[in-house]
Order: sequence, then C-alpha cells, then structure tokens
Amino acid sequence: MSLLERLSAYWQDTLNFLLGVGLFFSPWLFGFGTEQLAVLNAYVVGGIIAVMALMALFAFQTWEDVVSGLLGAWLVISPWVLGFTGSDAAVLTHVLAGIVVIVLAIWSTNEHGAGHLTV
Repeated sequence: MSLLERLSAYWQDTLNFLLGVGLFFSPWLFGFGTEQLAVLNAYVVGGIIAVMALMALFAFQTWEDVVSGLLGAWLVISPWVLGFTGSDAAVLTHVLAGIVVIVLAIWSTNEHGAGHLTV
C-alpha cells in the first residue's frame, strides 16, 4: 500500500497526526504563549499524539487507540488540573482538541481495531 493510499485509508490516524501537530503549534497560532503550563502541555501531548498517529499509520497496535483516548481525556481536564483556565484560548484549544482525539480514538478502534494492517 502506497503512502497516499495509507493516509486515505486510515484517515483517523492522519487527522490525529495533523491535530497533534496543530496542538504543538497552538500556543503561537492562538496566542497563549505566555501560559507556561498550557504551552508545555500542548507541546508534550501534541507531540505524543503526532508520534503515536504516525506509528498507527505504519504498525497499528490496539493500545495506541486506548492511549490516544486517555490523552484526549487529559486534554479535556488539563486546564482545570494544571490551572490555566485564565486563558480562554488555551482552554478552548485543549478541550476541543481533546474531544476530537477521543472521538477519533473510538472511531478508529471500532473501524480498524481488528482489521488494521500492520507492515
């Protein structure tokens, strides 16, 4: 399977990769670069999501969807746990990204859980 075919067939992982990259750059894109904990959280979680999505594109393991779902849940609650609720942009970015990650993890598990190709 070519790279373009794989990206298209496993669009949830492709979208998750783009979401992780977007989350990584979100402090600059959405102007919450002064919120240190929000920035660190976006860097770390965004990077992990992007790397795991790439791994899933080429050698899927069911645990990757479970971890993605947990990371999504963390993104949803992290503004309150880490205390960066003073920045609407940071809160909205983390909560919306978290919801999308959770939905993609569930969708990917249901659609590809047993039939996802490994190379």
